[in-house]
Amino acid sequence: MATEQTVAENNMVISVDAMGGDNSPRVVIEGLAIAAKEHPDIRFLLFGDTAKVTPLLHQFPALEKVCELRHAPEMVHNEDKPSSVIRNRNTSMFMAIDAVRAGEAQAVVSAGNTGALMAISKLTLKTITKIHRPAIVSIMPHRSGKYVMLDLGANTECDAINLAEFAFMGEILARHALGLEQPRVALLNIGSEEMKGKEEIRKAAQMIKNSKINMNFIGYIEPHEIANGKADVIVADGFTGNIALKSIEGTARQITRMIKDAVKGSFFAKIGMVFMLPAVWKIKKIMDPRLYNGAMFVGLNGLSVKSHGGADAFSFSRAVDNAAKLVRQNFVPTIREEIEKADFDELQTVLYDVY
Repeated sequence: MATEQTVAENNMVISVDAMGGDNSPRVVIEGLAIAAKEHPDIRFLLFGDTAKVTPLLHQFPALEKVCELRHAPEMVHNEDKPSSVIRNRNTSMFMAIDAVRAGEAQAVVSAGNTGALMAISKLTLKTITKIHRPAIVSIMPHRSGKYVMLDLGANTECDAINLAEFAFMGEILARHALGLEQPRVALLNIGSEEMKGKEEIRKAAQMIKNSKINMNFIGYIEPHEIANGKADVIVADGFTGNIALKSIEGTARQITRMIKDAVKGSFFAKIGMVFMLPAVWKIKKIMDPRLYNGAMFVGLNGLSVKSHGGADAFSFSRAVDNAAKLVRQNFVPTIREEIEKADFDELQTVLYDVY
């Protein structure tokens, strides 16, 4: 196994919670084996039960050469409340996050308890100055490209300032990760009319419109418009965003299953599938939710990436790939620099005027 010195000498180190997720550590190790083939320059710091992780690592000699495994005597379970584990330094999740704080790794990836990951990441890595709350953000596909969506579950209740800050952070991510000069920013709402929706959504819209922060704000977007590519950044509170995300993922899986069932049930459909196969594979490649696994916590002084708890090996490898891309894009220092330069004091003044 790689020594501590060997890991430190390489360009990029990603810290991994080997015990997080429904099928850990097996899926985590299998996913890392896929990621290691795609990113031979990356080294991994693994935190977990050595008795369980070591035999799995032995099955992947190439991965084992680029890993350092550190024993974690405890783990965070899915049913654990964040308040009960947030200060437990002996869990694989805490140790993996702390490696980023200590500068031993540039990012952390975990498929564990979302609430605990957010709480520990916020406690350990701290929130960027001027940002009140971090948010979970992911990049998803729409009809003509990709879009950024946040918050996806970190904050079930948000006020206007939170939503306005999410819009600003999402806009930065869209510019750098999607290469858009002026990404279109929209608030997720139940209608397009100015007076529709909850009070905090309406106030957030007023804040963004009245502030001096340069943003291409297009107003509200309704759920059925998401897939059409109307906006590049979609902003919601964590409760609404999480429901929207899971609805989108569920619909994608349902469409895939319906196509398979339709083909199986018809002889002529099977013949026609021969000619349709290239188009079907193209659609599947775009819509497969596994390709977009790996949501980041934006607004922190460190990169923390959340994988789906039920991810398979390929899906987990995508979360690692996403973390690697964000590190290479120097995203955390970039967003911190832009936030520090932005006139957030003016945004707060607008908030008080709106209220």
